[in-house]
Amino acid sequence: MSSDRSHAWTVLGMSTLAFSICFAAWLMYGVLITYLVENQVVDFNKSQIGWLIGIPILTGAVMRLPVGIATDKYGGRIVFTVVILLSAVPLFLTSYVSTFEGFLIAGLGFGLAGASFAVGVAYVSVWFDKERIGTALGIFGAGNAGAAVTSIFGPVLLKWLTEDGAKPEGWRAMPQIYAAILVATAIAFFLTVKTKLPEASLSKSMGERLAPMKVLRVWRFGLYYFLVFGAFVALAQWMIPYYVNAYSVSVATAGLLASIFSLPSGVIRALGGWMSDRWGARTVMYWVFGFTGVSCLYMCVPQMLVQSPGQGVMATASGTVTEVTDSKIVVGENEYELKPKVDLDRDEIDAGNQVLPKLIATWQEPAVKVGDEVKKKQLLANGVTVLYYQANIGLFTFALFVVGIALGIGKAAVYKHIPVYFPDSVGVTGGIVGVLGGLGGVFCPIIFGYLLRTTGLWASCWLFLTLLTFICFVWMHVVINRMIKAKAPEVAELVDDSN
Repeated sequence: MSSDRSHAWTVLGMSTLAFSICFAAWLMYGVLITYLVENQVVDFNKSQIGWLIGIPILTGAVMRLPVGIATDKYGGRIVFTVVILLSAVPLFLTSYVSTFEGFLIAGLGFGLAGASFAVGVAYVSVWFDKERIGTALGIFGAGNAGAAVTSIFGPVLLKWLTEDGAKPEGWRAMPQIYAAILVATAIAFFLTVKTKLPEASLSKSMGERLAPMKVLRVWRFGLYYFLVFGAFVALAQWMIPYYVNAYSVSVATAGLLASIFSLPSGVIRALGGWMSDRWGARTVMYWVFGFTGVSCLYMCVPQMLVQSPGQGVMATASGTVTEVTDSKIVVGENEYELKPKVDLDRDEIDAGNQVLPKLIATWQEPAVKVGDEVKKKQLLANGVTVLYYQANIGLFTFALFVVGIALGIGKAAVYKHIPVYFPDSVGVTGGIVGVLGGLGGVFCPIIFGYLLRTTGLWASCWLFLTLLTFICFVWMHVVINRMIKAKAPEVAELVDDSN
């Protein structure tokens, strides 16, 4: 027993390492394709770029279910090794392609690396008991930090391989290096871990293995994961162009700011597993949805210059308008002073590090003309108020950091549920949930792009995430209330008691 307990930590360490490397390879196209297009090594349009960046994510998502089934049947040692080796082949062949079709097929192949998550979840789960499974899966899931590794060091590697652009074809060594690392990882993994299968795994038919697909709870967990994982993958790629366009920073600065979101979100997952073991996954998910929803709602407000109705001027007595200028209106014997219109200087508006909305200017514009007959209390001049909200980049980045932390903790909390509710089919259940989460990484950027084109606002993506968070929160809360009423009606009565 002590030997198995000791080996469990070896399995966890090697699985986490392997998943980190697979995740880094899985998201490699985000860096590589961007580099090739920016340096005019290839000529792809925006639609083609989107397909190439998204196709490995799509493959990794849809393959999580079949590899999860295979893991339940054959064990994580052999399946994880095979997945890594199969991913390395098309990744290596990427170095020989030059056309869109070639990159597309290669990405379709090495996208299998993203399915390694389903293997690791099922494999790690059989080595830990329920009291520690949340912590173990949280540590394993910290391999998401592989995304930040590629985001930070991928451009540095490309710069070195191409001699700072002097030899642009040097990029072809990058996929070869990644493939070599994958092969070395597969060998090390296979030689250091043992095979262990879930109880009663071998006696299950395919229908029994796929039984979790009929359980609504699985799809509910999948929606949670669509948010906490899918949004993480989407935002890890979306935030660089977001910062460049919304805040006019350089690509390098945008990458650094984006890493403030992606790196902690991956690493914090281990803490999320411990928190789920300590306080329960449901309690943790309440906090995750709360912080995510509030932060996204705050970031919904874009940088804006707002012209709004202000304090106008009304007649104090009836009469005929005899004079109208930018500074006054004369009605009979009464003269009404006006605030003249202000010419706005955008440089002065942008100056300073603003946190709250700021009043820029107010003025009044005549609403009558000479010869008009006006009555008492009739509007003579419209008031105009101009407000400016800077959407402070510091506060925005802090809110983004909070979202990253919340999503990282949420990823661990979601998977804490699976071995508790489905202990004999962790691979299949985790695969289904993983598929939905991976699809979030594919479709969220598409939704973000559609909202951007429709509204013209970069901040529109946060409105979608706020709505999605609210739906997840309400669904979870309704289900929990039903469970309380069904299993502990006396507790439900106390909660519902208005006295």
